[in-house]
Amino acid sequence: MFDFSHPFFRPLWRRILIVAVALGWALFEAVTGHPGWAVVFGALGAVALWGLLVAYDRP
Repeated sequence: MFDFSHPFFRPLWRRILIVAVALGWALFEAVTGHPGWAVVFGALGAVALWGLLVAYDRP
């Protein structure tokens, strides 16, 4: 679904920002009472966390 090896994701600060925004938005949706969207953005944040920070292979 995502190409985590794309040169756009090379800087560490950009990868951290993407993960933080996705998980932060999931938290915002959960707090405002929209659990469906919270799950969607939480899953997106989890995939981004795994692909961009945990299993990221520097080109």
